[in-house]
Amino acid sequence: MKDEKWFAELESRIPRGEVRTRFAPSPTGYMHVGNLRTALYTYLIARKNKGKFILRIEDTDQERLVEGAVDVIYKTLAECGLTHDEGPDVGGPVGPYVQTERRGLYMEFAERLIERGHAYRCFCEKAEEGAEGGFEKADDPCRNLSREESEARAAAGEPFVVRQRIPHEGSTTFHDEIFGDITAPNADLDDQVLMKRDGLPTYNFANVIDDHLMGITHVVRGTEYLSSAPKYNLLYEGFGWDVPRYVHCSPVMRDAHNKMSKRHGDPSYEDLIAQGYLTEAVVNYVALLGWSPGGEREIFSLKELEEAFDLSGLSKSPAIFDIEKLRWLNGEYIRALSAEDFNRRAEPYIRQAVKNAAIDSADIAALLQQRTEVLTEIPQKLGCGGGAESFFDRLPDYDVELFVNKKSKSTLESAPRFLRLAREALALCSWDDESILEALKAVAEGEGVKNAAVMWPVRIAVSGTQVTPGGAVEITRILGREEALRRIDEALKKLGS
Repeated sequence: MKDEKWFAELESRIPRGEVRTRFAPSPTGYMHVGNLRTALYTYLIARKNKGKFILRIEDTDQERLVEGAVDVIYKTLAECGLTHDEGPDVGGPVGPYVQTERRGLYMEFAERLIERGHAYRCFCEKAEEGAEGGFEKADDPCRNLSREESEARAAAGEPFVVRQRIPHEGSTTFHDEIFGDITAPNADLDDQVLMKRDGLPTYNFANVIDDHLMGITHVVRGTEYLSSAPKYNLLYEGFGWDVPRYVHCSPVMRDAHNKMSKRHGDPSYEDLIAQGYLTEAVVNYVALLGWSPGGEREIFSLKELEEAFDLSGLSKSPAIFDIEKLRWLNGEYIRALSAEDFNRRAEPYIRQAVKNAAIDSADIAALLQQRTEVLTEIPQKLGCGGGAESFFDRLPDYDVELFVNKKSKSTLESAPRFLRLAREALALCSWDDESILEALKAVAEGEGVKNAAVMWPVRIAVSGTQVTPGGAVEITRILGREEALRRIDEALKKLGS
């Protein structure tokens, strides 16, 4: 075991005097909504208090590692604007913060805990069952081995795990920022494994060591770790360290009875982005899953969340993930984008539907922005559903009955005359929205009818569909004079005129 000078040197390097939080994901799968919420709350606590937000990859469970999961973590945090101050790609006073790269630290601290009587070596075969399995504390014969025998067997090369020595009597109380003081009888706590036979620490041990060495002041995690908190406290006490402030967040639920789960088709962050949601809207919505800012306001930028977030707004109750609420919020964000920004985001979806490069995506985006809630609905709005081509690329084969519209007072008898007059006017007018509108209004005025009686047959003629993202004026202008007039001519042939 290292001498006291070695431990003192580590202690001297611990950052102090500021709020320090950490997001410590295990790269064992995708970045689900609960993970993102933990990262966000951890980040907001740090930023609200002008502190540091630390990223730490907890990869000690080598059997469950998923290839590419670390990249997903980095990518998600970067896209969401959750910039970490220290971590694997930034460095820090005791970084890089990847647990398997720090494996030499943990056994030293385990040995120190053994020396102080708060842990012991277990040589039993049953300990191989796993970090969380094995003996109840009262049944483990190694708990009562003399120090001399334990050290002799270890020195002889006999494999062992290190277990925490939980007191048989009394209770342990810890404080949580959401749930208050919680007391657990020590008799209900098991002698958890701290170090595995492969020399790697378990999650429960490594995060206590790292939280201390990194000067973490606030630990944010899910309520599933409430039952482990008393054991963490006993570890802190065994080392003589200050306990950080615990923030145990209630789960995010699919409904009143079920947690969100990838297995049940619930979306990850990446899924939501692929489904057409904006990162800003997802971050805003996730912040509201268990936290209330007070008042009626619901829309916050990340910067505004940094200023508004407060632990007092966190709820004890589980949060229900409401995809319709997210959809509404996403629509609000889309409408608030600048025209240029919306076009940039919408263009890939527009080009799924509209292949004609001569048509400017910005013109189509202008029609869609106020009518779109999620980006993935754009191809459908452009008539590109079920493999069909967009009407901007090719006029569909439509039935002449579409020209009949009671509300617009358009009939099969009136449509041909209005289309002929509209064609004449469009052939001569300037080609912009205002000029096209005035030309069609002049036709309606000359015929003594409402504008809709002329606009409806023109819209059907140029689009071949009843539902379009824009009106007759905008679609006609985007198609261009030649194509618009050609389509009106085709409509007149359909109508036998």
